[in-house]
Amino acid sequence: MRYELEPHHRNIPDEELLDELKSVAAQFDAKTVTIDQFNERGRFHSSTLARRFGSWLKAIKAAGLEPSRTLHIAEEELFQNLVQVWLELGRQPKYADIDGPLSNFSAATYANRFGGWRKALTVFVGWANGADSRVPEGEETQNRSEPRKRTTRHINWRLRALVLMKDGARCQLCGADVAGGAKLHVDHFIPWSKGGETEIDNLQILCEVCNIGKSDQLPPNP
Repeated sequence: MRYELEPHHRNIPDEELLDELKSVAAQFDAKTVTIDQFNERGRFHSSTLARRFGSWLKAIKAAGLEPSRTLHIAEEELFQNLVQVWLELGRQPKYADIDGPLSNFSAATYANRFGGWRKALTVFVGWANGADSRVPEGEETQNRSEPRKRTTRHINWRLRALVLMKDGARCQLCGADVAGGAKLHVDHFIPWSKGGETEIDNLQILCEVCNIGKSDQLPPNP
């Protein structure tokens, strides 16, 4: 798995971020902007605005736009947000965490949709356990020099959630976790480029340092 650094937006003025929100809204001729729309057309990522203003909805309000109706947020988008927060925290998110800057949606959004925060987590775990990493033949474009694969290189959000729960959000090589300052990644144990599949048994949590050091090397023989 290869990673690239995202552009650093810490010093971007608030006004520029809000102007970009308004610009994307204008492109859609709408009074609000969804996260997917902003990530598709905006110069920044939605998480940048969520962190700066406290949440995505707070950023929308600061820009003078109308909040998007949470009834129209897809469950898949809500669960992807949970996986991202889980990775950032290195543990199962709590109700208060979802009201913090790491989440694009409020805790109330989850409680209202699923009838409570605990119920939201229960449905989330059921969603994750329904993961299927296989794809129809021909969906993934491959290099002719590589063997035919049953899975894509991409690790979907469901698999990320399962790996987090399996490995306890801790680096499987050095034991580092978020509490100790580590940034966590989901890695192919046997690299995809070396024949490894994107399946739960071949995925692991690594800290950024170990993941960079491992690169695409095969694990040593036992």
